[in-house]
Amino acid sequence: MSRYMLIALVLAQSAIAQDHTHEHHEDGEQKIERPKILLDKSARIVEYQLKRLDNARLLLVETATDDPKYVPVFKAILLRPGLSRQNREQSLNGLVAINKTDTATELLSALESLNDGDRDQQRVGRQLSGILLTHSRDVLAARTDDLKKAMSSDSSVLRATGYAGLVVAGQTAAAWQQAESNAASRLAYLSAVSLVPAGETRNALRANVVASLDAAQPKAVRSSAIGALTTISADQTDSFTRLAEFVSSDSLRTPAVRSLLKIPDAARGTETSKQLVAVLVKHAETTPAAQRTTGEFLDAMQLADELLRKLPAAESKRYRQRLRDVTVRVVRLHTVEEEMRYDKPFFAVEAGRSVQVVLENEDLMPHNLVITRTGKLKEVALAGAELGTTPGLDGKLYVPDSPDVLFSTSMVNAGKREVLTFTAPTEPGEYPYVCSFPRHWMRMYGVMVVVPDLDAWQRNPTTPKDPLGNNRAFVKNWKQTDFDTAKLADSLRGRSPQIGAKLFKDATCLGCHKMKNEGGAVGPDLTDVLKRWKGDRYGILREIIDPSYKIDPKYAVKIVIDVDGLTTSGIVTAEDNKSISILVNPEVPKPKVILKDNIEEIIPSTTSMMPKALLDKFTTDEIMEILSYITAGE
Repeated sequence: MSRYMLIALVLAQSAIAQDHTHEHHEDGEQKIERPKILLDKSARIVEYQLKRLDNARLLLVETATDDPKYVPVFKAILLRPGLSRQNREQSLNGLVAINKTDTATELLSALESLNDGDRDQQRVGRQLSGILLTHSRDVLAARTDDLKKAMSSDSSVLRATGYAGLVVAGQTAAAWQQAESNAASRLAYLSAVSLVPAGETRNALRANVVASLDAAQPKAVRSSAIGALTTISADQTDSFTRLAEFVSSDSLRTPAVRSLLKIPDAARGTETSKQLVAVLVKHAETTPAAQRTTGEFLDAMQLADELLRKLPAAESKRYRQRLRDVTVRVVRLHTVEEEMRYDKPFFAVEAGRSVQVVLENEDLMPHNLVITRTGKLKEVALAGAELGTTPGLDGKLYVPDSPDVLFSTSMVNAGKREVLTFTAPTEPGEYPYVCSFPRHWMRMYGVMVVVPDLDAWQRNPTTPKDPLGNNRAFVKNWKQTDFDTAKLADSLRGRSPQIGAKLFKDATCLGCHKMKNEGGAVGPDLTDVLKRWKGDRYGILREIIDPSYKIDPKYAVKIVIDVDGLTTSGIVTAEDNKSISILVNPEVPKPKVILKDNIEEIIPSTTSMMPKALLDKFTTDEIMEILSYITAGE
């Protein structure tokens, strides 16, 4: 039998085995039988079999650490796009056990195997790099030779990881010495800056990043250094001054503006701000009208608008009038990845003036922006959800045809943007804005403040009332390491079920999860979560704090880009050789079916549907009350 006939036979057998797997429902949850993979065949045949499996079935393939035949399965999980960090760490441990190596060796080997031209694999690479760089200084120092070798790799992610690893290993000088050898090495070093854990270690690289801004360096190096400088938290006032110099450069203006937008307002010096406003206003006046709608121009105008508050009142008014003569005021809103919120809780506009609100969706879920009349946020959002897949106002999904809707965008898919141009209401007041995609309204909202004099308001801004009455302030960006495993049991004693139930609702958990027959059905029922997790309360806490650490493939988001460039994101409910079915709206059970012939790319995600930062406005005690409530059992 020829090799190709053997491959065909094995693939046919694998397909038959998968066809005989069946899905059934037990207690409302979908069950998938373990696929049968012939692991005693050649590496190429095993690879073919594993590639045919979707992520859910790949994770069900039999594994063990007592036989080398399981290595291909562990490698497939380690490198498969769309799987969680927990999946990768477990497969990594399997490879270490079978190969009798260590995690650093396996991670460097995996990074070396990635295709530099494949975007999915590069995403995996950055995740693997993150795992490697959590190793201690001593562990990485012992791998100095391997890290130096990685610095010369053909893989861009591995090169950057090599530099970052050497820095974390305490050999910053050696990394910089290599970086200075040529432009390509310096670019790899600058790419490594954002990989280095934030804090003192990364801040120590600042002088080298600043040196890379020098005019003697190639444009690509200077541009990369401009971006790297804003990832460093030290001396941000000096960074603001240095980056401001590049706004006058036609070739470096865009990266400079985008980096300056990331620097906090408190670090923006007044004199430098004045100089920048003059440059940006002149840039606006000399830019052809046809180019005033580009993302680059809108970024520049957003920066100008933010800096005008630094100027004296009369001077600010003069510059603002010059801007009004050539362009409308620009407000940019970004969605925050994985957190189901806008990056601005409020913004101000001047009554009766034209304004452009640019919604940039950097999340994987679709979002829109609906500006409502005062006090009508919840009514509009609920009416939009009731529409289901029926088009609403002007054919827009989830936007009700209601007089309470003042202005709205369409649904904006992942990686896309939409510009909403309108004349602000003539009546000053606080007008809520919200994402009306089902259930997003509970977290994703803000306020457009309409004021009679924008310059006066910006010199003394006031925070508007929360339109849903939520007066909680930010407490902390909680991480799993903030909670001690050994003390968790003591922290949960004596908690009140009544308090826990109220806080569970306040955290909007009840909107998506059932608890004791009450709540939504978007996510898993939490009534018996402690039983399902075999008593692991610390693991359940991690699910809340870091929902993307472990993702059930049933709830993993995928992004589908069609041949026309349109993006659809959601949960895949079915897929075969001809089509893929995606559940876009969890409250509408009918999925969207897309033919495979019309698909340009399918991007798997390592992001959970559940947003992170849900508990950032809750104290330690309140988090313990919530955890106690959901783990108390029936």
